Amino acid sequence: MAILRKIKKEETEKTEKAEKKVSKKTEISENKPVVSVLIPHITEKATFLGEKNAYVFKIEPGFNKIMVRQAVKKQYNVEPAKVRIINIPGKMVFIRRRQAQKAGYKKAVVYLKKGDKISL
Repeated sequence: MAILRKIKKEETEKTEKAEKKVSKKTEISENKPVVSVLIPHITEKATFLGEKNAYVFKIEPGFNKIMVRQAVKKQYNVEPAKVRIINIPGKMVFIRRRQAQKAGYKKAVVYLKKGDKISL
């Protein structure tokens, strides 16, 4: 009898682990509210991309593509077609004959469908 209890216990543990894995994937998009404001990254290259229906934003380091998509939808009421994220590394600078490092940042390129526009 003890062997059967052990087998049943192992089976229930396996099903519980499988349920936890499924619930974690759905929790990522539902539980993390998008609070931050997207900051437009205005450069010469970004203005050329704006003509091609792509917009560039500086984002927080913890943001991922899903969060950026939700933030654009919430802030600008536009559904993005695709989102690309770029990590810009920090640069070494000299301040008063000492070497220091400027902070890097993360930026997102948001592509919109034809006809959609964002006014910056």
